[in-house]
Amino acid sequence: MKEMVQNNELGAHPAHLAGQTRDLRSLWNYFFDFGGESVDRLQPKIDVMEEKDSVSVVAEIPGIKEENIDIKISDDGYLTICGEKEHNMETSSQNSYFQEISYGVFKRTIPLPFDLDYNMADAEYENGVLNIKIPKSKLQKQKFKKVSVRKKGMQTQNLQA
Repeated sequence: MKEMVQNNELGAHPAHLAGQTRDLRSLWNYFFDFGGESVDRLQPKIDVMEEKDSVSVVAEIPGIKEENIDIKISDDGYLTICGEKEHNMETSSQNSYFQEISYGVFKRTIPLPFDLDYNMADAEYENGVLNIKIPKSKLQKQKFKKVSVRKKGMQTQNLQA
């Protein structure tokens, strides 16, 4: 028991809770497994990074044609990436020995962490990686103000005349 408490303090989950997320996902896929495809197999892995004047979103979506990608940004700050990975009809007619590649439609929506200028968003797709760059709005850039530090006991000068 002491080891479990120590592991939990270090950020590790107790052994009996470790698989609950995996089990819940498996249960979801069992009930909502359409056509033999797992619900989350095509979900892109996404990184969101803050840069000085923009936010960058990188999504891995290999095997999807550029024309099958749809990106939308809502006014309330949600980014939605939709797409479809089409099944190659030439190879599907052959007898398969082993299949693990997923095909179908996916949709992933994530909240964006800043006030952004959605009208200036730009996206590029190359080698299965989608890069979206969204500039921060002027309001977002003005949200931070540099505060000067003074020595304790020193009074600031009042600039009023």
